[in-house]
Amino acid sequence: MFPKWFDKWNADNPTNIFGPAILIGAIGGAVFAAALIVTWGNPAQTASLQTGPRGTGMSVPEFNAMRFEPDPDLDKLVTFDPIIPAPGDPLAKDAIENAEPLLGDLTVANYERLVTAMRTWTGITDLLSGEENYQTVVARRMIQMTQNINENWDGHVNANEEVGVTCFTCHRGQPVPSEIWFNISPVNEAAGGWASVQNQATSISQSTSLPSNALEVYLTDYEAVNVHDLESRVEGVPNDIDVASIHKTEQTYALMNYFSNSLGVNCVFCHNSRAFYDPGQVTPQWATALLGRQMVIELNQEYLIPLEAEYPPERLGPIYADAPKAACKTCHKGYQQPLQGTNVIADWPELATSEAPVYQ
Repeated sequence: MFPKWFDKWNADNPTNIFGPAILIGAIGGAVFAAALIVTWGNPAQTASLQTGPRGTGMSVPEFNAMRFEPDPDLDKLVTFDPIIPAPGDPLAKDAIENAEPLLGDLTVANYERLVTAMRTWTGITDLLSGEENYQTVVARRMIQMTQNINENWDGHVNANEEVGVTCFTCHRGQPVPSEIWFNISPVNEAAGGWASVQNQATSISQSTSLPSNALEVYLTDYEAVNVHDLESRVEGVPNDIDVASIHKTEQTYALMNYFSNSLGVNCVFCHNSRAFYDPGQVTPQWATALLGRQMVIELNQEYLIPLEAEYPPERLGPIYADAPKAACKTCHKGYQQPLQGTNVIADWPELATSEAPVYQ
Protein backbone atom coordinates (compact mmCIF):
# COMPACT_ATOMS: atom_id res chain seq x y z
CA MET A 1 0.00 0.00 0.00
CA PHE A 2 2.79 2.39 0.92
CA PRO A 3 6.03 3.00 -0.99
CA LYS A 4 8.96 0.72 -0.10
CA TRP A 5 10.99 3.63 1.30
CA PHE A 6 8.16 4.38 3.71
CA ASP A 7 7.86 0.75 4.93
CA LYS A 8 11.65 0.56 5.43
CA TRP A 9 11.80 3.87 7.29
CA ASN A 10 8.87 2.81 9.47
CA ALA A 11 10.56 -0.51 10.30
CA ASP A 12 13.82 1.23 11.22
CA ASN A 13 12.06 3.92 13.27
CA PRO A 14 9.01 2.22 14.82
CA THR A 15 8.46 4.90 17.50
CA ASN A 16 8.85 8.00 15.32
CA ILE A 17 5.41 8.66 13.94
CA PHE A 18 5.98 12.36 13.12
CA GLY A 19 8.80 12.22 10.55
CA PRO A 20 6.80 10.86 7.61
CA ALA A 21 3.87 13.13 8.43
CA ILE A 22 6.12 16.21 8.43
CA LEU A 23 7.75 15.18 5.16
CA ILE A 24 4.48 14.43 3.44
CA GLY A 25 2.99 17.64 4.82
CA ALA A 26 5.93 19.68 3.52
CA ILE A 27 5.64 18.09 0.08
CA GLY A 28 1.89 18.64 0.07
CA GLY A 29 2.32 22.25 1.17
CA ALA A 30 4.84 22.89 -1.59
CA VAL A 31 2.51 21.39 -4.18
CA PHE A 32 -0.36 23.50 -2.83
CA ALA A 33 1.74 26.70 -2.93
CA ALA A 34 2.85 25.94 -6.47
CA ALA A 35 -0.76 25.43 -7.49
CA LEU A 36 -1.70 28.79 -5.98
CA ILE A 37 1.13 30.55 -7.81
CA VAL A 38 0.06 28.99 -11.09
CA THR A 39 -3.58 29.85 -10.44
CA TRP A 40 -3.27 33.35 -8.96
CA GLY A 41 0.10 34.47 -10.32
CA ASN A 42 3.44 35.03 -8.60
CA PRO A 43 3.09 38.00 -6.21
CA ALA A 44 6.85 38.63 -6.46
CA GLN A 45 6.87 38.61 -10.26
CA THR A 46 8.71 41.55 -11.78
CA ALA A 47 8.87 43.32 -15.08
CA SER A 48 11.76 45.43 -16.33
CA LEU A 49 11.76 48.63 -18.32
CA GLN A 50 14.74 48.42 -20.67
CA THR A 51 16.42 51.82 -20.76
CA GLY A 52 19.58 51.04 -22.74
CA PRO A 53 21.35 48.46 -24.94
CA ARG A 54 21.03 44.80 -24.02
CA GLY A 55 23.74 43.37 -21.83
CA THR A 56 24.57 46.66 -20.15
CA GLY A 57 22.30 46.17 -17.15
CA MET A 58 20.30 49.24 -18.08
CA SER A 59 16.85 48.30 -16.89
CA VAL A 60 14.48 49.38 -14.16
CA PRO A 61 12.81 46.39 -12.45
CA GLU A 62 9.45 46.76 -10.75
CA PHE A 63 7.34 44.29 -8.78
CA ASN A 64 4.08 43.69 -10.61
CA ALA A 65 2.19 44.18 -7.36
CA MET A 66 3.50 47.75 -7.28
CA ARG A 67 3.49 48.31 -11.03
CA PHE A 68 -0.21 47.59 -11.29
CA GLU A 69 -1.11 49.31 -8.02
CA PRO A 70 -2.97 52.53 -8.90
CA ASP A 71 -1.83 55.78 -7.34
CA PRO A 72 -4.27 56.24 -4.42
CA ASP A 73 -4.57 59.93 -5.28
CA LEU A 74 -6.36 59.02 -8.52
CA ASP A 75 -9.49 58.43 -6.45
CA LYS A 76 -9.40 62.10 -5.43
CA LEU A 77 -9.06 63.42 -8.98
CA VAL A 78 -12.06 65.58 -9.86
CA THR A 79 -12.75 66.78 -13.37
CA PHE A 80 -15.71 68.27 -15.24
CA ASP A 81 -16.33 68.33 -18.96
CA PRO A 82 -15.72 71.75 -20.51
CA ILE A 83 -18.78 73.71 -21.54
CA ILE A 84 -18.58 74.80 -25.17
CA PRO A 85 -19.32 78.56 -25.22
CA ALA A 86 -22.24 79.71 -27.31
CA PRO A 87 -22.50 83.13 -28.99
CA GLY A 88 -23.81 85.67 -26.51
CA ASP A 89 -22.93 83.70 -23.36
CA PRO A 90 -22.21 86.19 -20.56
CA LEU A 91 -18.58 86.60 -19.51
CA ALA A 92 -17.45 86.28 -15.93
CA LYS A 93 -15.97 89.79 -15.82
CA ASP A 94 -19.37 91.25 -16.75
CA ALA A 95 -21.62 89.05 -14.63
CA ILE A 96 -19.66 88.07 -11.50
CA GLU A 97 -18.66 90.64 -8.90
CA ASN A 98 -14.92 90.50 -8.09
CA ALA A 99 -14.31 87.87 -10.76
CA GLU A 100 -10.65 86.87 -10.96
CA PRO A 101 -9.14 89.11 -13.68
CA LEU A 102 -7.05 86.30 -15.15
CA LEU A 103 -10.23 84.31 -15.76
CA GLY A 104 -12.60 87.17 -16.53
CA ASP A 105 -12.86 86.43 -20.23
CA LEU A 106 -14.28 82.96 -19.55
CA THR A 107 -17.99 82.43 -19.80
CA VAL A 108 -19.79 82.39 -16.47
CA ALA A 109 -20.38 78.64 -16.75
CA ASN A 110 -16.73 77.84 -17.40
CA TYR A 111 -15.51 80.33 -14.80
CA GLU A 112 -17.65 78.73 -12.10
CA ARG A 113 -16.66 75.27 -13.33
CA LEU A 114 -12.92 76.06 -13.12
CA VAL A 115 -13.06 77.87 -9.77
CA THR A 116 -15.09 75.02 -8.27
CA ALA A 117 -12.49 72.53 -9.48
CA MET A 118 -9.59 74.62 -8.16
CA ARG A 119 -11.21 74.80 -4.73
CA THR A 120 -11.64 71.03 -4.76
CA TRP A 121 -8.10 70.37 -6.00
CA THR A 122 -6.55 72.56 -3.31
CA GLY A 123 -8.99 71.97 -0.45
CA ILE A 124 -9.40 75.77 -0.10
CA THR A 125 -13.14 76.43 -0.10
CA ASP A 126 -12.88 80.22 -0.39
CA LEU A 127 -10.13 80.33 -2.99
CA LEU A 128 -10.32 83.46 -5.22
CA SER A 129 -12.94 84.94 -2.93
CA GLY A 130 -11.31 88.36 -2.50
CA GLU A 131 -8.11 90.38 -2.56
CA GLU A 132 -7.92 90.46 1.23
CA ASN A 133 -7.12 86.75 1.24
CA TYR A 134 -3.41 86.05 0.62
CA GLN A 135 -4.42 82.80 -1.03
CA THR A 136 -6.02 84.79 -3.84
CA VAL A 137 -2.71 86.47 -4.65
CA VAL A 138 -0.90 83.13 -4.48
CA ALA A 139 -3.55 81.39 -6.59
CA ARG A 140 -3.23 84.04 -9.28
CA ARG A 141 0.48 83.33 -9.63
CA MET A 142 -0.20 79.60 -9.52
CA ILE A 143 -2.63 79.93 -12.42
CA GLN A 144 0.05 81.74 -14.40
CA MET A 145 2.62 79.13 -13.38
CA THR A 146 0.38 76.26 -14.47
CA GLN A 147 -0.31 77.90 -17.82
CA ASN A 148 3.43 78.46 -18.29
CA ILE A 149 4.24 74.81 -17.57
CA ASN A 150 1.64 73.52 -20.01
CA GLU A 151 2.50 76.09 -22.67
CA ASN A 152 6.30 76.27 -22.52
CA TRP A 153 7.53 73.03 -20.93
CA ASP A 154 5.82 70.56 -23.23
CA GLY A 155 9.12 68.69 -23.70
CA HIS A 156 9.04 67.66 -20.06
CA VAL A 157 5.40 67.29 -19.01
CA ASN A 158 4.29 65.75 -22.32
CA ALA A 159 7.46 63.85 -23.19
CA ASN A 160 5.61 60.57 -23.80
CA GLU A 161 2.05 61.73 -24.45
CA GLU A 162 -0.27 64.55 -23.44
CA VAL A 163 -0.47 64.65 -19.66
CA GLY A 164 -0.25 68.29 -18.61
CA VAL A 165 -0.57 69.66 -15.11
CA THR A 166 -3.29 71.27 -13.04
CA CYS A 167 -3.44 72.42 -9.43
CA PHE A 168 -4.23 68.83 -8.46
CA THR A 169 -0.90 67.56 -9.81
CA CYS A 170 0.81 69.01 -6.75
CA HIS A 171 -1.93 69.76 -4.22
CA ARG A 172 -3.86 66.46 -4.24
CA GLY A 173 -6.73 68.05 -2.30
CA GLN A 174 -4.50 69.75 0.30
CA PRO A 175 -3.95 73.53 0.73
CA VAL A 176 -0.20 72.94 1.02
CA PRO A 177 1.25 70.34 -1.38
CA SER A 178 3.28 67.53 0.09
CA GLU A 179 6.98 67.31 -0.75
CA ILE A 180 7.62 71.04 -0.80
CA TRP A 181 10.93 72.06 0.75
CA PHE A 182 12.63 74.86 2.64
CA ASN A 183 16.24 75.86 3.16
CA ILE A 184 17.80 74.05 6.12
CA SER A 185 21.56 74.32 5.71
CA PRO A 186 23.89 74.53 7.47
CA VAL A 187 22.75 71.40 9.27
CA ASN A 188 25.82 71.45 11.53
CA GLU A 189 26.26 74.93 12.96
CA ALA A 190 29.37 73.84 14.88
CA ALA A 191 31.27 73.35 11.62
CA GLY A 192 32.12 75.50 8.66
CA GLY A 193 32.39 74.98 4.93
CA TRP A 194 31.97 71.50 3.55
CA ALA A 195 31.29 69.81 6.90
CA SER A 196 28.46 72.21 7.75
CA VAL A 197 26.03 70.86 5.15
CA GLN A 198 26.42 67.09 5.43
CA ASN A 199 26.96 64.06 7.69
CA GLN A 200 23.56 64.56 9.32
CA ALA A 201 20.56 62.64 8.01
CA THR A 202 17.73 64.94 6.93
CA SER A 203 14.59 64.50 4.86
CA ILE A 204 16.10 66.60 2.06
CA SER A 205 19.20 64.38 1.94
CA GLN A 206 16.84 61.35 1.83
CA SER A 207 18.03 60.37 5.32
CA THR A 208 21.61 59.89 4.14
CA SER A 209 24.83 61.61 5.19
CA LEU A 210 25.08 63.30 1.79
CA PRO A 211 24.86 67.12 1.60
CA SER A 212 21.50 68.58 2.58
CA ASN A 213 21.89 71.69 0.43
CA ALA A 214 21.69 69.97 -2.98
CA LEU A 215 18.17 71.29 -3.68
CA GLU A 216 19.21 74.79 -2.59
CA VAL A 217 22.20 74.70 -4.92
CA TYR A 218 20.77 72.90 -7.94
CA LEU A 219 17.03 73.68 -7.97
CA THR A 220 17.12 77.41 -7.39
CA ASP A 221 20.02 78.26 -9.70
CA TYR A 222 21.48 76.97 -12.96
CA GLU A 223 24.78 75.86 -11.42
CA ALA A 224 26.45 73.04 -13.31
CA VAL A 225 25.80 69.51 -12.03
CA ASN A 226 28.99 67.48 -12.24
CA VAL A 227 31.20 64.92 -10.54
CA HIS A 228 34.92 64.70 -9.87
CA ASP A 229 37.25 64.66 -12.86
CA LEU A 230 38.46 61.27 -14.08
CA GLU A 231 42.03 62.51 -13.71
CA SER A 232 43.67 62.07 -10.33
CA ARG A 233 44.78 65.72 -10.24
CA VAL A 234 42.90 68.73 -11.56
CA GLU A 235 43.72 72.40 -11.36
CA GLY A 236 41.56 74.83 -9.44
CA VAL A 237 40.32 75.44 -5.92
CA PRO A 238 37.53 73.28 -4.47
CA ASN A 239 35.07 76.13 -3.83
CA ASP A 240 35.23 77.32 -7.45
CA ILE A 241 31.83 76.56 -9.01
CA ASP A 242 33.55 75.59 -12.27
CA VAL A 243 35.72 72.95 -10.60
CA ALA A 244 34.28 69.43 -10.31
CA SER A 245 35.47 68.92 -6.76
CA ILE A 246 34.70 65.99 -4.48
CA HIS A 247 32.33 68.33 -2.62
CA LYS A 248 30.42 69.02 -5.85
CA THR A 249 30.44 65.29 -6.53
CA GLU A 250 28.74 64.54 -3.23
CA GLN A 251 26.21 67.30 -3.83
CA THR A 252 25.52 65.74 -7.22
CA TYR A 253 25.04 62.31 -5.65
CA ALA A 254 22.61 63.86 -3.18
CA LEU A 255 20.64 65.40 -6.06
CA MET A 256 20.64 62.14 -8.05
CA ASN A 257 19.52 60.23 -4.97
CA TYR A 258 16.66 62.69 -4.62
CA PHE A 259 15.74 62.26 -8.30
CA SER A 260 15.65 58.46 -7.92
CA ASN A 261 13.41 58.59 -4.86
CA SER A 262 11.14 61.17 -6.46
CA LEU A 263 10.43 59.00 -9.51
CA GLY A 264 10.81 55.54 -7.96
CA VAL A 265 13.60 54.57 -10.36
CA ASN A 266 17.30 53.77 -10.22
CA CYS A 267 20.36 55.37 -11.83
CA VAL A 268 20.10 53.55 -15.15
CA PHE A 269 16.74 55.13 -15.84
CA CYS A 270 18.80 58.00 -17.24
CA HIS A 271 22.45 56.90 -17.22
CA ASN A 272 24.54 54.16 -18.80
CA SER A 273 26.03 52.28 -15.87
CA ARG A 274 29.33 51.70 -17.70
CA ALA A 275 29.84 55.41 -18.40
CA PHE A 276 27.99 57.67 -15.99
CA TYR A 277 30.29 60.49 -17.00
CA ASP A 278 29.58 60.30 -20.74
CA PRO A 279 26.60 62.41 -21.90
CA GLY A 280 26.77 60.64 -25.25
CA GLN A 281 25.66 57.34 -23.70
CA VAL A 282 22.62 58.48 -21.74
CA THR A 283 19.01 57.38 -22.27
CA PRO A 284 16.20 59.56 -23.66
CA GLN A 285 14.95 60.01 -20.09
CA TRP A 286 18.13 61.97 -19.32
CA ALA A 287 17.00 64.80 -21.59
CA THR A 288 13.53 64.77 -20.03
CA ALA A 289 15.07 65.00 -16.56
CA LEU A 290 17.38 67.82 -17.68
CA LEU A 291 14.37 69.80 -18.91
CA GLY A 292 12.60 69.02 -15.65
CA ARG A 293 15.44 70.48 -13.59
CA GLN A 294 15.48 73.65 -15.73
CA MET A 295 11.71 73.92 -15.40
CA VAL A 296 11.82 73.61 -11.61
CA ILE A 297 14.53 76.27 -11.37
CA GLU A 298 12.34 78.65 -13.38
CA LEU A 299 9.28 77.86 -11.24
CA ASN A 300 11.21 78.54 -8.05
CA GLN A 301 12.91 81.69 -9.35
CA GLU A 302 9.98 83.28 -11.16
CA TYR A 303 6.91 82.15 -9.24
CA LEU A 304 7.48 80.55 -5.83
CA ILE A 305 10.38 82.38 -4.15
CA PRO A 306 8.99 85.87 -5.04
CA LEU A 307 5.77 85.02 -3.14
CA GLU A 308 7.61 84.99 0.19
CA ALA A 309 6.20 88.40 1.22
CA GLU A 310 2.63 87.23 0.59
CA TYR A 311 2.63 84.26 2.97
CA PRO A 312 1.71 84.40 6.67
CA PRO A 313 4.49 83.29 9.06
CA GLU A 314 3.08 79.78 9.50
CA ARG A 315 3.47 79.11 5.76
CA LEU A 316 7.17 80.01 5.71
CA GLY A 317 10.20 77.86 6.41
CA PRO A 318 10.85 76.92 10.04
CA ILE A 319 14.50 78.05 10.02
CA TYR A 320 14.92 80.90 7.54
CA ALA A 321 11.28 81.96 7.02
CA ASP A 322 11.73 81.33 3.29
CA ALA A 323 8.98 80.62 0.80
CA PRO A 324 8.01 77.00 0.08
CA LYS A 325 9.67 75.69 -3.05
CA ALA A 326 9.00 72.90 -5.52
CA ALA A 327 11.11 69.95 -6.59
CA CYS A 328 10.60 66.77 -8.59
CA LYS A 329 8.77 64.90 -5.85
CA THR A 330 6.25 67.73 -5.42
CA CYS A 331 4.60 66.51 -8.62
CA HIS A 332 5.85 62.97 -9.09
CA LYS A 333 5.23 61.65 -5.54
CA GLY A 334 7.40 58.59 -6.22
CA TYR A 335 6.04 57.71 -9.67
CA GLN A 336 7.80 57.91 -13.05
CA GLN A 337 4.96 60.17 -14.19
CA PRO A 338 2.70 62.22 -11.92
CA LEU A 339 -0.59 60.41 -11.33
CA GLN A 340 0.87 57.54 -13.41
CA GLY A 341 0.61 59.50 -16.64
CA THR A 342 -3.09 60.41 -16.35
CA ASN A 343 -4.05 63.17 -18.79
CA VAL A 344 -5.22 65.83 -16.35
CA ILE A 345 -5.22 68.78 -18.76
CA ALA A 346 -7.60 67.40 -21.40
CA ASP A 347 -10.70 68.89 -19.75
CA TRP A 348 -9.05 72.19 -18.76
CA PRO A 349 -8.10 74.26 -21.82
CA GLU A 350 -8.24 77.32 -19.55
CA LEU A 351 -5.05 76.10 -17.83
CA ALA A 352 -3.34 74.79 -20.95
CA THR A 353 -2.39 78.20 -22.29
CA SER A 354 -2.25 81.87 -21.36
CA GLU A 355 -4.06 82.62 -24.60
CA ALA A 356 -7.79 82.22 -25.16
CA PRO A 357 -8.79 78.61 -24.40
CA VAL A 358 -9.79 76.35 -27.26
CA TYR A 359 -12.79 74.19 -26.40
CA GLN A 360 -13.43 70.96 -28.28
